[in-house]
Amino acid sequence: MIQKFSADYIFTEDGKLTAGKVIVTNGSGDILSIDNTLDHDGSSVHFFNGLIIPGFVNTHCHLELSHMKGKVDTGTGLLPFLKNVVTFRDINQDIIDHAIKDADDEMYMNGIVAVGDISNKIDTLHVKSESRMDYYTFVEMFDFLQPSLTDSTIQQYKPVMQGQSIERYNKKSYVPHAPYTVSPDLFNFINENNLSSQTISIHNQETLDENELFETGTGGFMDFYKGFGFTLDHFKPTGKSSIHYILANLKPEFKTIFVHNTLTTRDDIQSALSWNKQCFWATCPNANLYIENRLPDYKVFTETNAKVTIGTDSLTSNWQLSIWEEIRTIRKYQSYLPLETLLTWATINGAEALGYEDRLGSITVGKRPGLVLVEGQDVLSHNNRIGRLI
Repeated sequence: MIQKFSADYIFTEDGKLTAGKVIVTNGSGDILSIDNTLDHDGSSVHFFNGLIIPGFVNTHCHLELSHMKGKVDTGTGLLPFLKNVVTFRDINQDIIDHAIKDADDEMYMNGIVAVGDISNKIDTLHVKSESRMDYYTFVEMFDFLQPSLTDSTIQQYKPVMQGQSIERYNKKSYVPHAPYTVSPDLFNFINENNLSSQTISIHNQETLDENELFETGTGGFMDFYKGFGFTLDHFKPTGKSSIHYILANLKPEFKTIFVHNTLTTRDDIQSALSWNKQCFWATCPNANLYIENRLPDYKVFTETNAKVTIGTDSLTSNWQLSIWEEIRTIRKYQSYLPLETLLTWATINGAEALGYEDRLGSITVGKRPGLVLVEGQDVLSHNNRIGRLI
């Protein structure tokens, strides 16, 4: 069945809010054409007040932690937050499974079409196999910088990787958790057991303690590890920010998503882009506020032409799973960023980061990106609601 959609504005593939256009789709949601409004009988077109955009791409989520919603206090900082996450990991499996399904439904209804999802277990397998969204599962590994744990960590995560969904367009790869939890030997395993066409995700520069560990060998992570019975006596600081440890140990042949980046500087970005042009920078503003009450300096990303994407993180560190709410938060606190820029981050940049740009991310003939309506005559309003059209 042919459907025609139009609105006050359409976010077209050139990254602009464009008036006077009609999107023609088939019953499967494939974009057949993008025409001028005057070329169609108005009675055959579904017209809406507002803005039509392609489906959102959520490049960072922890779906398997959805059962922790509201259980972890806000504003504690990253290290206490991590301890709390460990506390709530193991509860009744039925509760975990129900929360995963509800979170998947929530993302779909909020206009999300693809998700880069962190997994430490196989709890999300069933939902991802049947989801209406595409999932790139990042099997996240960590050995706490302990060489004695590397081999057992590898053996632990091999079945986790094997058990992930590759139904339809779903994908998977091994990824490091963060620079402060992955030894050089574990990085080497990740390098050797992914294909160059795959995407790697890694948490990056989310707290002052992280940079302090690598720059001077001091800070909160020393006591954090002691609390788990680990020592860092063997660890030698690099004298540089933590991202340089990643660049020294991760092969530059993968698409790489650095996640959070609340303390990332212009020099950090330029160093990463010199190392690998296929770098992406996932921002999760609501999670950053939830955990550390801090946002990245987005100017250093726009001024270096860095490719930013948007994630929700998990319901452990967020109040909802909505890319539109992430956009609203950025516009509330850093309103100098144009809406077109944020929509680019939320759609085509995310699709490219996950390798889905051939089907998703832009309203382009031949793609099936999903269509989302931002309701209201004033598309620049901070209070617009969203609804899924396709």
